Amino acid sequence: MSNAVPPLLTALVDDAAVFPPGSAALTDAVPAHEAHRQSWYAQLVGPLLIPVADRDAVPAGIDLGLVGEPPADLSPFVNQVECPVAKRGEDPLPGIERLAPLIRKGGTLLWYLELPLAWGLMSGLDAVAALRGEGLPVAAKFRTGGLAAELFPTPAELAAVICACRDRDLPFKLTAGLHHAVRHTDAETGLVHHGFVNVLAAVLAAADGAEPGDLALLLASTEPGVLTERVQPHLDRERPLWVGFGSCSVQEPVGDLVTLGLLDRPVAA
Repeated sequence: MSNAVPPLLTALVDDAAVFPPGSAALTDAVPAHEAHRQSWYAQLVGPLLIPVADRDAVPAGIDLGLVGEPPADLSPFVNQVECPVAKRGEDPLPGIERLAPLIRKGGTLLWYLELPLAWGLMSGLDAVAALRGEGLPVAAKFRTGGLAAELFPTPAELAAVICACRDRDLPFKLTAGLHHAVRHTDAETGLVHHGFVNVLAAVLAAADGAEPGDLALLLASTEPGVLTERVQPHLDRERPLWVGFGSCSVQEPVGDLVTLGLLDRPVAA
């Protein structure tokens, strides 16, 4: 197994190949994930994420995460569940309370509760943090993109969320729109996407006590050199707060990290 992946980047990218916009067939995604797991960048890759409905179509032995409404009888080979607790604009508390009994009897299964970045967010974070305070393996999840501009949080909004999780000692995942390292405008849609290296720089700053305004500047930056300078010195540090993000492409984040000099491709790879 290659040690090319530094601690800061370990398990950063969950394999969400079957979800849009990639939408790979499960029959293609499973062997592709196994190939990622045998590659030089294997330690960068998190679990294979699949819809709950496909849970019986994947062979045992794969690091697997389910996305969607959790079933009452979770398969023993599933490692984590990522489930929404409310639609945008809805109070997240009833959804969290509904899932709490299932989380309490779920053993070591990891739970990521997706909270909408809207009304009720802070009370929802308090509720998730309270479950974590019981010793339960639960964390938060947020969307950072979609098919419309309003689904992309602003740098200030995302900075506030990161600091809110920091203040509650609450790990979190992100999903949607984070295929590339640096904040950019998609040439086809015109939508402005967050960069995952921007987020790395922001969570490092948050862990060191920075305020939301400082994080917002990092999240808004489109300068690769500025972000790399912020991240490079911390590659040997474990990643604080941020568990990782789902991407329908694993190769795109790998390529960007190599280009930025944050990941060294072995000569023979």
